[in-house]
Amino acid sequence: MSASASSASSSASPVPPEDDVCSVCHDRFRIPCQANCSHWFCGECIIRVWNHGAAVQPCKCPICRRLINLLVPANITEDQNDDPQLQRVLGEIQHYNHIFGGAPRSLTQRLQDLPFFMRRLFRELMDPQRTLPLVFRARMILMVVLFVTSFILVPSPGGPCNGCEA
Repeated sequence: MSASASSASSSASPVPPEDDVCSVCHDRFRIPCQANCSHWFCGECIIRVWNHGAAVQPCKCPICRRLINLLVPANITEDQNDDPQLQRVLGEIQHYNHIFGGAPRSLTQRLQDLPFFMRRLFRELMDPQRTLPLVFRARMILMVVLFVTSFILVPSPGGPCNGCEA
């Protein structure tokens, strides 16, 4: 383990190296976050990397390609605490950690995450820049259509056909 990684893990709140930059935007760290592989990124940059990939899988570290299942933001100063962009990014990091942090998730938590995953799925299906093969995209659209129509076409018990003679 490198000296910077060991000092970051031994302190209560990790701090990015002063002479380092984000490997995604190549700029100074804005809302610095340390991944479980000990590499540092801007919080917004690493969330953008995840949003570009599959929604149901953790993103890979742009440097070492290990799966990132935990993001630890650096300490936030009091004057930054009121920034709405900071709060949004920290919320997204918390959501990422909630999904991929390794803690067991109940059925209720999975159902609460369903709208998020459905939005991501539709965004991926409709984005022409995505590299999803056409056959896979067609299969996914067909599955969603069949899922939705199954609720519309299946008669409910006690509905208008209850007692109909064949």
